[in-house]
Amino acid sequence: MRCSRACGTPGGAKGGQVMLAFGPVPSRRLGRSLGINHIPPKVCTYSCLYCQVGRTSRLRARRCAFLDATTVAGAVRNKLEAADGSGEPVDYLTFVPDGEPTLDAGLGAMIEALRPLGVPIAVVTNGSLLDRADVRDELAAADWVSLKIDTVDEGRWRQVNRPHRRLHLPSILAGMREFSARFRGRLVTETMLLAGLNDSEAGLRATASFIGALKPATAYVAVPTRPPAEPWVKAATPASVTRAYEVFRALAGRAELLVGYEGDAFAATGDPREDLLAITAVHPMREQAVARLLKPTGAPAKVLAELLRRGDLVEVDYGGHHYLLHPTAPRAGSAPIRTGRRE
Repeated sequence: MRCSRACGTPGGAKGGQVMLAFGPVPSRRLGRSLGINHIPPKVCTYSCLYCQVGRTSRLRARRCAFLDATTVAGAVRNKLEAADGSGEPVDYLTFVPDGEPTLDAGLGAMIEALRPLGVPIAVVTNGSLLDRADVRDELAAADWVSLKIDTVDEGRWRQVNRPHRRLHLPSILAGMREFSARFRGRLVTETMLLAGLNDSEAGLRATASFIGALKPATAYVAVPTRPPAEPWVKAATPASVTRAYEVFRALAGRAELLVGYEGDAFAATGDPREDLLAITAVHPMREQAVARLLKPTGAPAKVLAELLRRGDLVEVDYGGHHYLLHPTAPRAGSAPIRTGRRE
């Protein structure tokens, strides 16, 4: 179903607004990525156990118009000009919002509006709406698409990804096959491995075999490297990751691991405080990266302390590292997922 009315605007920073375009940020797959956050927090088709943006507060499977393409293109153009003025390269314009990008009924128009900027366009999607022809058509206009495929077992899928009740995995997988057959850009997949949930030998082989049929340029195998929505979630062990890599390399073609930190080379193109709030809305940052970003203020520690005092950022320890996160992301201690809106 498609909703004909406007469904709200992205929010998350102080005053309910967050930059529609943020970064550029270092990406382990895309180099220097200028992110596009066009979905309100946290509207998604899934509420994955490991999501770095937290639990889903509005679980939905119906597409809706959130922002018009002109508004998004203007914000991206301004940020791109700021990055160029600061000497910061941008390799991709990446739709990587607080929620699922294909929920936005204007995604195709946005991609078209961004084309004149001359920068390749990427979309990071969980692929949950690819059973729809209109979604497949719109995504086909991108240059680079990442599909999330954590498992092909429906029971594990519901346990790990916690999808909207209207979604059905067989239909989604069939849509992915149709999309991969016609897409002429660079297709990659990403599989997040969680200890004891989707890292069994049989499960890995089934997932890798399906991915292999999609013929992706690269099948990425990942583990959580930032604080997950559910604090009890654990990354697969090094032994499991190694086994997964070997299975994916054998059955899915080119396989790569996404198990390391992407670095601290975040760039401020305007007010460092605003850039920090924009980035952390979708991308939790380690403490040392925050200090580097705030260095131009002349008093990074003081600025950070003030942002924490005001509640604009929160602190989380995970995996032996100290992170700064956006407070709008529901996390441990928040209401159970069943209380979120379903649409």
